[in-house]
Amino acid sequence: MSAKAISEQTGKEFLYKHICTSAAVQNRFRYASVTAETDWQRLTQEHPWLLTERLVIKPDQLIKRRGKLGLVGINLDLEGVKEWFKARVMRETTVGKAKGVLKNFLIEPFVPHTQEEEFYVCIYATREGDHVLFHHEGGVEVGDVDAKALRLLVAVDEKLGEKQVMEKLLTHVPDEKKQVLASFVVGLFKLYEDLYFTYLEINPIVVTKDGVYVLDMAAKIDATADFLCKAKWGDVEFPPPFGREAYPEEAYIADLDAKSGASLKLTLLNPCGRIWTMVAGGGASVVYSDTICDLGGVDELANYGEYSGAPSEQQTYDYAKTILSLMTREKHTQGKVLIIGGSIANFTNVAATFKGIVRAIKDFQCPLKEHEVTIFVRRGGPNYQEGLRVMGEIGKTTGIPIHVFGTETHMTAIVGMALGHRPIPNQPPMDAHTANFLLNASNSAATPATTRTASFSEPKTSGEFNPAKKSKADLPADSLHSILWPLKNMVTGDWKAQASSGCSGAKPTTLFRKQTKAIVWGMQTRAVQGMMDFDYVCSRDEPSVAAMVYPFTGDHKQKFYWGHKEILVPVYKNMADAVKKHPEVDVLISFASLRSAFDSTMESMQYPQIHTIAIIAEGIPEAHTRKIIKMADEKGVTIIGPATVGGIKPGCFKIGNTGGMLDNILASKLYRPGSVAYVSRSGGMSNELNNIISRTTDGVYEGVAIGGDRYPGSTFMDHVLRYQDTPGVKMIIVLGEIGGTEEYKICQGIREGRITKPVVCWCIGTCATMFASEVQFGHAGACANQASETAVAKNQALRDAGAYVPKSFDELGDVIKTVYDDLVANGTIVPAQEVPPPTVPMDYSWARELGLIRKPASFMTSICDERGQELIYAGMPITEVFKEEMGLGGVLGLLWFQRRLPRYACQFIEMCLMVTADHGPAVSGAHNTIVCARAGKDLISSLTSGLLTIGDRFGGALDAAAKQFSKAFDSGMLPMEFVNKMKKDGKLIMGIGHRVKSINNPDMRVQILKDFVKQNFPSTQLLDYALDVEKITTSKKPNLILNVDGFIGVAFVDLLRMCGGFTRDEADEFVEIGALNGIFVLGRSMGFIGHYLDQKRLKQGLYRHPWDDISYVLPEHMSM
Repeated sequence: MSAKAISEQTGKEFLYKHICTSAAVQNRFRYASVTAETDWQRLTQEHPWLLTERLVIKPDQLIKRRGKLGLVGINLDLEGVKEWFKARVMRETTVGKAKGVLKNFLIEPFVPHTQEEEFYVCIYATREGDHVLFHHEGGVEVGDVDAKALRLLVAVDEKLGEKQVMEKLLTHVPDEKKQVLASFVVGLFKLYEDLYFTYLEINPIVVTKDGVYVLDMAAKIDATADFLCKAKWGDVEFPPPFGREAYPEEAYIADLDAKSGASLKLTLLNPCGRIWTMVAGGGASVVYSDTICDLGGVDELANYGEYSGAPSEQQTYDYAKTILSLMTREKHTQGKVLIIGGSIANFTNVAATFKGIVRAIKDFQCPLKEHEVTIFVRRGGPNYQEGLRVMGEIGKTTGIPIHVFGTETHMTAIVGMALGHRPIPNQPPMDAHTANFLLNASNSAATPATTRTASFSEPKTSGEFNPAKKSKADLPADSLHSILWPLKNMVTGDWKAQASSGCSGAKPTTLFRKQTKAIVWGMQTRAVQGMMDFDYVCSRDEPSVAAMVYPFTGDHKQKFYWGHKEILVPVYKNMADAVKKHPEVDVLISFASLRSAFDSTMESMQYPQIHTIAIIAEGIPEAHTRKIIKMADEKGVTIIGPATVGGIKPGCFKIGNTGGMLDNILASKLYRPGSVAYVSRSGGMSNELNNIISRTTDGVYEGVAIGGDRYPGSTFMDHVLRYQDTPGVKMIIVLGEIGGTEEYKICQGIREGRITKPVVCWCIGTCATMFASEVQFGHAGACANQASETAVAKNQALRDAGAYVPKSFDELGDVIKTVYDDLVANGTIVPAQEVPPPTVPMDYSWARELGLIRKPASFMTSICDERGQELIYAGMPITEVFKEEMGLGGVLGLLWFQRRLPRYACQFIEMCLMVTADHGPAVSGAHNTIVCARAGKDLISSLTSGLLTIGDRFGGALDAAAKQFSKAFDSGMLPMEFVNKMKKDGKLIMGIGHRVKSINNPDMRVQILKDFVKQNFPSTQLLDYALDVEKITTSKKPNLILNVDGFIGVAFVDLLRMCGGFTRDEADEFVEIGALNGIFVLGRSMGFIGHYLDQKRLKQGLYRHPWDDISYVLPEHMSM
């Protein structure tokens, strides 16, 4: 979500730190936070003013009207504060419908003042700008401040000046206080803007001869602006609403959400409840909660939450195990139910997410059976059949009752089944498998012939549309006044002017045609391929994507499929080049991140050819969105989003991932236009609407998901008016939502006759009024700030205005069918004959995902897997590697030998790496590295030059020594026989001999390793054999010692054979394939890198070998 409430202490800290005003703000940072655990002696040392001042104490837990509730202790000394505190701390208190425990309190200095010195100020954000409210009377008895206060609207991008404040807001303030208050209000507004507040109220603000005192404060900030305000905010803690505890599991999911590109939300409502949900999608999660509450389950609803945005299998597993852990802590006499629901996904791989859930169910199968948990599943979207299959299988193998349903079942039907309100079908009908989009039988590269007319229904002349149902004849002209009074200025004026939002550039009624061309911002190849497949199945002549923009790579071409033919789409580094070379483009689909979406969108609106922009990113700060909206209105650009999947116009154009995979496009008949247009906030619910409309009518004409943010770029009314003015649209569906007031404009449009086509409308979020404490739903805008913004109030207003409003979402499909059947019956809609769509080739990768084909892999690996959320070394997660403190030797054991080696073996490997790390600059490898470094080569080139010298003569004797000694030992040769045979064959004994070291000048590296091996290895048969060979060779020449290469080679053979982790054949195989030389290569690489860095640090120049160190032996001159 975006707007989040902060504690009074946090709000005041922000104000005292960052406000810039000439007014003297008093008592800066003079506050102390206390809880039941507070050490009062230490507190007084940190805040000595507590001992000398009169004080005020109050709870700081987002409680409104604390003064009227008797929750403020005033004019007390410290002992009085302690007594007042002890009488209330950890006591349960009721505030409205919410019951909660008082835990956190704030102590501040008491400010003596008169009633005349109290004032009220509030700033809050709306779509058109920020409203500043001021009243010359503040305090507990301020009353209905909305009706009393003077207000000033500061439009988006406009500034607030002291003169404005004096003229508009301070008319009832004594002259001597006007300047101080004007300066403070302007400074407060600047603070509000700079720190991305969305709401800031001070009541009262006290102005005395000494200055300004901020007594009580309530505030919300835009949490999505964290990337902009982190330096000023610091680490902000967002307290839960009063009446709801903060649970560690909620914080855990919030942390997962912050680290993921997906959306993961969890709010615990009643941990002892028997009804638990795990719902995919911000909109769908609200619909399921609504249905549970409608069917009487509100007191047993345990949680609200959602997972969406294509979480990985691991992320879904982490989310699911959290839910299962919570629901299996306390038993319920009636058992428990888990509803795993969701709408039809647009781009989330359902099978991947369900595999994560299945893993969690396996882990918790015993507690789930012990707590008598029954699971109900309903889902659709990419690869959903495989997801449902694995979910059904886990039910059979574990014995947990799991009932599985797909898109053939209404989305919320499983709620009625779970709560016992409808029977559970024994064998639910399953939709056909999705692999019905196959290779084009004609094997032609040409675009398929057009299969239907531009509009599915027969065209009708204008004026034949049935008007929407009128409200009752005795309905008062202002029947909505009771809930609309706060919206008077917004709704009851000239609604036509409101619809255009002051737009100076006219926005087109038709956004997409069959010839529409788009630029896609971002390297979203999957979305672009989906658009092209849609274009192909809609019989478009050309792809809808003309170009892509991706600033992080150079200009190039990207390959896509058009049918089964490969085509190239240009990719540009900047928008300017793209629009210049593609003047036919008028749509931008922006997949820019939340950090870059604002700048890229503002830039794109500078090009007059762009008429429509879809912004997919979620989490764009509201202040940025409002600036985008303002410029779009000035330029006549239609914005869809932010936080949207986009929209679709069957037979013409689709935005990005809208409509899901091609199987859903075909199932929902989105390849040809129908007669029904819809607008919703949710992307997932828009796909669900596609499904419902395809099953109850002749299909979708156009659908748009405006996005879940508080300020979508275009509104419900914008699109409803477009649909009203589009002849092909015969009926309109609006899926509204709790929060905001846009639905009331539809009410007014119907009442005034501007909207005459039938409107079917339902606002989700009806459950919110049943909860004791405030719940922020999945969408940022899904939160009611006043009674008129509740879903219940909006549904009633729409019903009163004459829209078709069902009793619940469960009945939405029935109402749509009834209205459609009436339009068919009266001839408004004449369904056309259905014609099969052309077939489209399936992507190889997706066919393999669906299990339709198989292919041998190009590579095989058995040591590492990076595909999950956590890196795995030979079956061990990287977190376990560190937890077990395996060290570098342990990691090498996993990656080289696929074993978890004993501790002594890991230590030996690390010692080998240490002793082989370097042997001075004179050896050939180091010499080559140095020469390369001095020739100006980079690190990799210099290192490679050194490594290429490693072989039997230098450093590569480990394997050869291991093989020679092992063969001699295994064949039963005596050491003397081995030495004599090698001499007879004219071969060197690998690992024997050293240029410098000798029996009289031993190599301490060998001595260190020998001591460790003798002390820790269970057996050293081959090492003992090699040492016997050394005795023979050194008796002939002192420097024919067992060198470090030879020692490591034979000791490693002993390790592999005797540590208990390998068979004899496995041990011999590792020697044979060259594993031991890897020890030298890995260790000596450290030294080579050291020499490279040393030469660079010493700034050594190009190396040239001196003449006097070269013996020139050219042949004598031969003369004829």
